[in-house]
Amino acid sequence: MSAKQRQPSLYIPHGGGPCFFMEWPGNPQLWDNMAAMLRSIPARLPQPPSAILLISAHWEAPVFTFCGGSKPKLEYDYYGFPPHTYEIRYQASGAPALAERAAQLLQDAGIGAAVDNNAPWDHGVFIPLKVAYPQEEIPVLAMSLKKGLNPAEHQAAGKVLAQLRDENVLIIGSGLSYHNLSAFFADSAADAAAAKAFDDWLIDAAAQDETQRTAALNHWSDAPGARQVHPREEHLLPMMMVAGAAGADQGSAFYREEIMGKAVSAIGFGL
Repeated sequence: MSAKQRQPSLYIPHGGGPCFFMEWPGNPQLWDNMAAMLRSIPARLPQPPSAILLISAHWEAPVFTFCGGSKPKLEYDYYGFPPHTYEIRYQASGAPALAERAAQLLQDAGIGAAVDNNAPWDHGVFIPLKVAYPQEEIPVLAMSLKKGLNPAEHQAAGKVLAQLRDENVLIIGSGLSYHNLSAFFADSAADAAAAKAFDDWLIDAAAQDETQRTAALNHWSDAPGARQVHPREEHLLPMMMVAGAAGADQGSAFYREEIMGKAVSAIGFGL
């Protein structure tokens, strides 16, 4: 049997709430391409991963924190959606041993980390994984962002955790490359232009060598349209972790489209 190849690190959009599991008002096909991208993930990998480390935009903690439960509960942290979307189940196993190991790796590198055995999986975890891995066969380790949302700290943490890729762990950052909810539903040429400019910048930054990419992402707020696209950057910060875990692998977009006129993308390193 040949040795397993290194898993990639991926920054993916997780859509709007439970969007893949309901009839979206006004446009039932709105999220179809994004769902197809999520379903394509297993086929893009060198082999099935032993576990998935998923950094969620919807979980912030004082230090980087890992969900240590063996069967985490689901947190339906979306509001105003059809009743059946609060009955969605995702019963993949947690990864308690990996949680302890990942926290120890960060601690050994001088980065604060913790394990929370009672942390739930928010919708940034279970919604995209239910599309990508509906058979629930891959253990999942959810990871928080660190409060303060410092891009350099997130890239540094990702760099430490990069070695897990060589242990057949798939690293996924779950967010959204466009996340200005007040503007998302507005038909604004200026907002659409800002989204396109920022998305172009983000993909270009991902394609740079490690040194250039790190510098660019650390100063992401200087990018065209940055604060128009991300008034608050929690949905972008999973990208920083994924990019930190990329090492010398240069990134490229494996999905791009416009959702309600706003450019969104998924970026992979090592695909």
